[in-house]
Amino acid sequence: MRDERVHRTVHSVEVDAGAGVVYGLIADVVRWPLYFPPNVYVERLEFDGTHERLRMWATANGEIRSWISQRVQDPRARRIEFHQTRPQEPVRTMRGTWIVEERPGGTSRLTLLHEFTVAGDRPEDAAWVERACDTNSRSELDSLKRLAERWTRLDDLVLSFEDSVRVKGPAELVYDFLYRAADWPELIPHVSRLDLTEVSPGVQVMSMDTVTADGSAHTTESVRICFPHAGRIVYKQTATPGLLEAHTGEWSVLPDETGVTVVAQHSVVLREDAVERLLGPGTDLAAARRHVRRALGHNSLATLGLAKRHAESAIRTL
Repeated sequence: MRDERVHRTVHSVEVDAGAGVVYGLIADVVRWPLYFPPNVYVERLEFDGTHERLRMWATANGEIRSWISQRVQDPRARRIEFHQTRPQEPVRTMRGTWIVEERPGGTSRLTLLHEFTVAGDRPEDAAWVERACDTNSRSELDSLKRLAERWTRLDDLVLSFEDSVRVKGPAELVYDFLYRAADWPELIPHVSRLDLTEVSPGVQVMSMDTVTADGSAHTTESVRICFPHAGRIVYKQTATPGLLEAHTGEWSVLPDETGVTVVAQHSVVLREDAVERLLGPGTDLAAARRHVRRALGHNSLATLGLAKRHAESAIRTL
Protein backbone atom coordinates (compact mmCIF):
# COMPACT_ATOMS: atom_id res chain seq x y z
CA MET A 1 0.00 0.00 0.00
CA ARG A 2 2.95 2.33 0.71
CA ASP A 3 3.97 2.06 -2.95
CA GLU A 4 0.58 3.20 -4.23
CA ARG A 5 0.53 6.66 -5.72
CA VAL A 6 -1.48 9.36 -3.94
CA HIS A 7 -3.63 11.25 -6.44
CA ARG A 8 -4.71 14.80 -5.60
CA THR A 9 -7.39 17.05 -7.04
CA VAL A 10 -8.25 20.68 -6.30
CA HIS A 11 -11.50 22.44 -7.22
CA SER A 12 -12.58 25.93 -6.19
CA VAL A 13 -15.26 28.50 -6.88
CA GLU A 14 -15.87 32.16 -6.04
CA VAL A 15 -19.23 32.72 -4.33
CA ASP A 16 -21.10 36.00 -4.04
CA ALA A 17 -22.26 35.13 -0.52
CA GLY A 18 -20.85 35.25 2.98
CA ALA A 19 -18.47 32.57 4.22
CA GLY A 20 -20.88 31.64 7.00
CA VAL A 21 -23.65 30.91 4.51
CA VAL A 22 -21.37 28.73 2.38
CA TYR A 23 -20.04 26.84 5.40
CA GLY A 24 -23.57 26.23 6.68
CA LEU A 25 -24.61 24.56 3.43
CA ILE A 26 -21.59 22.26 3.54
CA ALA A 27 -22.10 21.41 7.21
CA ASP A 28 -25.77 20.46 6.68
CA VAL A 29 -24.81 17.16 5.08
CA VAL A 30 -28.19 15.42 5.40
CA ARG A 31 -29.59 18.02 2.97
CA TRP A 32 -26.95 17.33 0.33
CA PRO A 33 -29.21 15.09 -1.79
CA LEU A 34 -31.55 18.06 -2.17
CA TYR A 35 -28.75 20.53 -2.82
CA PHE A 36 -26.11 18.59 -4.78
CA PRO A 37 -26.98 16.64 -7.96
CA PRO A 38 -24.60 13.67 -7.43
CA ASN A 39 -25.79 12.87 -3.89
CA VAL A 40 -28.66 10.40 -3.60
CA TYR A 41 -28.99 9.85 0.16
CA VAL A 42 -26.99 10.62 3.31
CA GLU A 43 -27.65 8.87 6.61
CA ARG A 44 -26.00 10.41 9.65
CA LEU A 45 -24.98 7.50 11.87
CA GLU A 46 -23.23 9.47 14.63
CA PHE A 47 -22.72 13.16 15.44
CA ASP A 48 -21.42 14.89 18.57
CA GLY A 49 -21.40 18.42 17.15
CA THR A 50 -17.87 18.10 15.76
CA HIS A 51 -17.24 14.52 14.67
CA GLU A 52 -19.75 12.72 12.51
CA ARG A 53 -20.05 9.35 10.83
CA LEU A 54 -22.06 9.10 7.61
CA ARG A 55 -23.34 6.46 5.21
CA MET A 56 -23.51 8.05 1.76
CA TRP A 57 -24.92 7.07 -1.63
CA ALA A 58 -24.07 9.06 -4.76
CA THR A 59 -23.73 8.73 -8.51
CA ALA A 60 -20.21 8.41 -9.90
CA ASN A 61 -19.60 8.15 -13.64
CA GLY A 62 -23.18 6.93 -14.07
CA GLU A 63 -22.95 4.28 -11.33
CA ILE A 64 -24.52 4.26 -7.86
CA ARG A 65 -21.76 4.09 -5.25
CA SER A 66 -21.91 3.86 -1.45
CA TRP A 67 -19.38 4.35 1.33
CA ILE A 68 -19.00 5.32 4.98
CA SER A 69 -17.24 8.59 5.83
CA GLN A 70 -15.98 10.33 8.94
CA ARG A 71 -16.07 14.14 9.01
CA VAL A 72 -14.62 16.67 11.44
CA GLN A 73 -16.32 20.06 11.43
CA ASP A 74 -14.42 23.22 12.41
CA PRO A 75 -16.84 26.15 12.15
CA ARG A 76 -14.33 28.67 13.54
CA ALA A 77 -11.81 27.93 10.78
CA ARG A 78 -14.65 27.11 8.34
CA ARG A 79 -13.03 23.81 7.40
CA ILE A 80 -14.46 20.31 7.22
CA GLU A 81 -12.11 17.36 6.88
CA PHE A 82 -13.36 13.97 5.74
CA HIS A 83 -12.10 10.49 5.01
CA GLN A 84 -13.80 7.34 3.84
CA THR A 85 -13.51 4.56 6.43
CA ARG A 86 -15.22 2.01 4.20
CA PRO A 87 -14.62 2.98 0.56
CA GLN A 88 -15.92 1.06 -2.43
CA GLU A 89 -13.55 -0.42 -4.99
CA PRO A 90 -11.51 0.63 -6.84
CA VAL A 91 -10.88 3.27 -4.14
CA ARG A 92 -8.39 2.12 -1.50
CA THR A 93 -8.24 5.40 0.45
CA MET A 94 -10.08 8.70 0.05
CA ARG A 95 -9.78 11.85 2.15
CA GLY A 96 -10.19 15.56 1.64
CA THR A 97 -11.06 18.99 2.97
CA TRP A 98 -13.68 21.66 2.39
CA ILE A 99 -12.19 25.14 2.95
CA VAL A 100 -14.25 28.33 3.02
CA GLU A 101 -12.34 31.63 2.92
CA GLU A 102 -13.78 35.09 3.52
CA ARG A 103 -13.19 37.50 0.65
CA PRO A 104 -13.61 41.28 0.40
CA GLY A 105 -17.10 42.68 0.01
CA GLY A 106 -18.90 39.88 1.80
CA THR A 107 -17.98 37.23 -0.77
CA SER A 108 -16.13 33.95 -0.25
CA ARG A 109 -13.98 31.36 -1.92
CA LEU A 110 -14.74 27.65 -1.55
CA THR A 111 -12.04 25.04 -2.18
CA LEU A 112 -12.52 21.28 -2.22
CA LEU A 113 -9.43 19.04 -1.92
CA HIS A 114 -9.30 15.29 -2.55
CA GLU A 115 -6.51 12.77 -1.98
CA PHE A 116 -7.01 9.15 -3.00
CA THR A 117 -5.27 5.89 -3.80
CA VAL A 118 -6.58 2.93 -5.80
CA ALA A 119 -6.01 -0.75 -5.19
CA GLY A 120 -3.05 -2.03 -7.16
CA ASP A 121 -2.39 1.47 -8.50
CA ARG A 122 -4.00 0.52 -11.81
CA PRO A 123 -3.97 3.54 -14.18
CA GLU A 124 -7.45 2.83 -15.54
CA ASP A 125 -8.88 2.74 -12.01
CA ALA A 126 -7.09 5.94 -11.03
CA ALA A 127 -8.47 7.63 -14.15
CA TRP A 128 -12.02 6.42 -13.30
CA VAL A 129 -11.84 7.83 -9.75
CA GLU A 130 -10.25 11.08 -10.90
CA ARG A 131 -13.01 11.55 -13.50
CA ALA A 132 -15.67 10.93 -10.83
CA CYS A 133 -13.99 13.39 -8.43
CA ASP A 134 -13.76 16.02 -11.14
CA THR A 135 -17.33 15.65 -12.41
CA ASN A 136 -18.94 15.47 -8.97
CA SER A 137 -16.81 18.25 -7.45
CA ARG A 138 -17.65 20.65 -10.26
CA SER A 139 -21.34 19.80 -9.99
CA GLU A 140 -21.36 20.23 -6.21
CA LEU A 141 -19.50 23.54 -6.27
CA ASP A 142 -21.71 24.94 -9.04
CA SER A 143 -24.86 23.94 -7.15
CA LEU A 144 -23.58 25.31 -3.87
CA LYS A 145 -22.70 28.61 -5.54
CA ARG A 146 -26.24 28.94 -6.96
CA LEU A 147 -27.84 28.10 -3.63
CA ALA A 148 -25.63 30.36 -1.54
CA GLU A 149 -26.15 33.31 -3.87
CA ARG A 150 -29.94 32.86 -3.48
CA TRP A 151 -29.70 32.42 0.27
CA THR A 152 -32.19 35.17 1.12
CA ARG A 153 -34.81 33.46 -1.09
CA LEU A 154 -34.03 29.87 -0.17
CA ASP A 155 -36.94 29.62 2.27
CA ASP A 156 -39.29 30.44 -0.61
CA LEU A 157 -37.60 28.05 -3.04
CA VAL A 158 -37.36 25.01 -0.75
CA LEU A 159 -40.57 23.19 0.18
CA SER A 160 -40.94 20.12 2.44
CA PHE A 161 -44.17 18.37 3.37
CA GLU A 162 -45.69 14.95 4.04
CA ASP A 163 -48.94 13.03 3.71
CA SER A 164 -49.99 9.90 5.59
CA VAL A 165 -52.72 7.27 5.84
CA ARG A 166 -53.63 4.70 8.47
CA VAL A 167 -53.75 1.05 7.44
CA LYS A 168 -55.40 -1.84 9.28
CA GLY A 169 -53.16 -4.44 7.77
CA PRO A 170 -49.64 -5.89 7.91
CA ALA A 171 -46.75 -3.48 7.47
CA GLU A 172 -45.04 -6.10 5.29
CA LEU A 173 -47.81 -5.94 2.67
CA VAL A 174 -47.72 -2.13 2.58
CA TYR A 175 -43.96 -2.12 2.14
CA ASP A 176 -44.19 -4.80 -0.54
CA PHE A 177 -46.60 -2.63 -2.55
CA LEU A 178 -44.24 0.35 -2.38
CA TYR A 179 -41.16 -1.77 -3.09
CA ARG A 180 -42.61 -3.46 -6.19
CA ALA A 181 -42.70 -0.22 -8.17
CA ALA A 182 -42.21 -2.14 -11.42
CA ASP A 183 -45.86 -3.26 -11.04
CA TRP A 184 -47.23 0.26 -10.53
CA PRO A 185 -48.42 0.86 -14.14
CA GLU A 186 -50.89 -2.01 -13.60
CA LEU A 187 -51.91 -0.83 -10.13
CA ILE A 188 -51.72 2.99 -10.02
CA PRO A 189 -53.79 5.01 -12.54
CA HIS A 190 -51.47 8.06 -12.63
CA VAL A 191 -48.43 5.90 -13.55
CA SER A 192 -48.50 5.10 -17.28
CA ARG A 193 -44.97 3.66 -17.65
CA LEU A 194 -42.24 2.55 -15.29
CA ASP A 195 -38.94 0.86 -16.10
CA LEU A 196 -37.02 -0.38 -13.06
CA THR A 197 -33.65 -2.06 -12.59
CA GLU A 198 -32.32 -3.24 -9.23
CA VAL A 199 -28.61 -2.57 -9.78
CA SER A 200 -27.67 -4.13 -6.43
CA PRO A 201 -29.77 -5.47 -3.53
CA GLY A 202 -32.00 -2.64 -2.34
CA VAL A 203 -30.75 -0.08 -4.88
CA GLN A 204 -33.24 0.62 -7.66
CA VAL A 205 -32.93 2.87 -10.70
CA MET A 206 -36.18 3.76 -12.43
CA SER A 207 -37.73 5.88 -15.15
CA MET A 208 -41.42 6.75 -14.84
CA ASP A 209 -44.16 8.56 -16.75
CA THR A 210 -46.89 10.07 -14.57
CA VAL A 211 -49.93 12.31 -14.95
CA THR A 212 -50.80 14.91 -12.29
CA ALA A 213 -54.28 16.00 -11.21
CA ASP A 214 -54.33 18.87 -13.74
CA GLY A 215 -53.61 16.48 -16.61
CA SER A 216 -49.92 17.39 -17.00
CA ALA A 217 -47.66 14.51 -18.03
CA HIS A 218 -44.13 14.21 -16.63
CA THR A 219 -41.20 11.87 -17.17
CA THR A 220 -38.88 11.47 -14.20
CA GLU A 221 -35.86 9.33 -13.38
CA SER A 222 -35.05 8.29 -9.83
CA VAL A 223 -32.70 6.29 -7.65
CA ARG A 224 -34.33 4.49 -4.72
CA ILE A 225 -32.53 3.06 -1.67
CA CYS A 226 -34.63 0.43 0.10
CA PHE A 227 -34.40 -0.50 3.80
CA PRO A 228 -36.89 -3.37 4.25
CA HIS A 229 -36.10 -4.05 7.92
CA ALA A 230 -36.70 -0.38 8.76
CA GLY A 231 -39.76 -0.11 6.47
CA ARG A 232 -38.24 2.79 4.54
CA ILE A 233 -37.62 3.62 0.88
CA VAL A 234 -35.74 6.85 0.20
CA TYR A 235 -35.35 8.29 -3.27
CA LYS A 236 -33.88 11.08 -5.31
CA GLN A 237 -35.13 12.19 -8.69
CA THR A 238 -32.13 12.44 -11.01
CA ALA A 239 -34.32 13.87 -13.80
CA THR A 240 -37.07 16.18 -12.56
CA PRO A 241 -40.15 17.89 -14.03
CA GLY A 242 -39.47 21.36 -15.43
CA LEU A 243 -40.72 23.22 -12.36
CA LEU A 244 -38.36 21.43 -9.96
CA GLU A 245 -34.63 21.91 -9.63
CA ALA A 246 -34.41 19.01 -7.16
CA HIS A 247 -36.75 16.49 -5.55
CA THR A 248 -36.04 13.97 -2.78
CA GLY A 249 -38.50 11.88 -0.81
CA GLU A 250 -39.20 8.94 1.43
CA TRP A 251 -41.86 6.26 1.92
CA SER A 252 -42.05 5.17 5.59
CA VAL A 253 -44.09 2.26 6.96
CA LEU A 254 -44.52 2.72 10.73
CA PRO A 255 -46.33 -0.07 12.63
CA ASP A 256 -47.76 0.39 16.12
CA GLU A 257 -50.12 -1.44 18.50
CA THR A 258 -53.29 -0.61 16.51
CA GLY A 259 -52.14 -0.66 12.89
CA VAL A 260 -49.75 1.01 10.49
CA THR A 261 -49.09 4.62 9.52
CA VAL A 262 -47.69 5.06 6.03
CA VAL A 263 -45.99 8.38 5.32
CA ALA A 264 -44.94 9.96 2.03
CA GLN A 265 -42.38 12.76 2.50
CA HIS A 266 -41.24 15.23 -0.17
CA SER A 267 -38.58 17.94 -0.30
CA VAL A 268 -38.15 20.06 -3.42
CA VAL A 269 -36.24 23.07 -4.70
CA LEU A 270 -38.27 25.15 -7.15
CA ARG A 271 -36.73 26.23 -10.45
CA GLU A 272 -37.41 29.94 -10.13
CA ASP A 273 -36.84 30.85 -13.77
CA ALA A 274 -39.45 28.28 -14.88
CA VAL A 275 -42.34 29.45 -12.69
CA GLU A 276 -43.93 32.01 -15.01
CA ARG A 277 -43.01 30.08 -18.14
CA LEU A 278 -44.80 26.93 -16.94
CA LEU A 279 -47.56 28.35 -14.71
CA GLY A 280 -48.32 31.60 -16.52
CA PRO A 281 -47.28 35.28 -16.38
CA GLY A 282 -47.55 36.84 -12.95
CA THR A 283 -47.33 33.54 -11.05
CA ASP A 284 -45.28 34.09 -7.91
CA LEU A 285 -43.34 31.62 -5.77
CA ALA A 286 -46.17 31.30 -3.25
CA ALA A 287 -48.54 30.14 -6.01
CA ALA A 288 -45.87 27.81 -7.40
CA ARG A 289 -45.43 26.25 -3.96
CA ARG A 290 -49.17 25.64 -3.68
CA HIS A 291 -49.21 24.10 -7.17
CA VAL A 292 -46.34 21.71 -6.37
CA ARG A 293 -47.86 20.80 -2.99
CA ARG A 294 -51.17 19.91 -4.63
CA ALA A 295 -49.66 17.98 -7.54
CA LEU A 296 -47.20 15.88 -5.54
CA GLY A 297 -49.59 15.44 -2.62
CA HIS A 298 -52.41 14.25 -4.89
CA ASN A 299 -50.29 11.53 -6.46
CA SER A 300 -48.73 10.50 -3.15
CA LEU A 301 -52.10 10.14 -1.46
CA ALA A 302 -53.39 8.12 -4.43
CA THR A 303 -50.43 5.74 -4.08
CA LEU A 304 -50.86 5.53 -0.30
CA GLY A 305 -54.56 4.80 -0.71
CA LEU A 306 -53.84 1.93 -3.09
CA ALA A 307 -51.16 0.54 -0.76
CA LYS A 308 -53.75 0.68 2.04
CA ARG A 309 -56.34 -1.16 -0.08
CA HIS A 310 -53.75 -3.77 -1.08
CA ALA A 311 -52.88 -4.56 2.54
CA GLU A 312 -56.42 -4.45 3.93
CA SER A 313 -57.91 -6.49 1.05
CA ALA A 314 -55.37 -9.24 1.62
CA ILE A 315 -56.43 -9.48 5.25
CA ARG A 316 -60.12 -9.68 4.33
CA THR A 317 -59.35 -12.37 1.76
CA LEU A 318 -57.51 -14.48 4.35
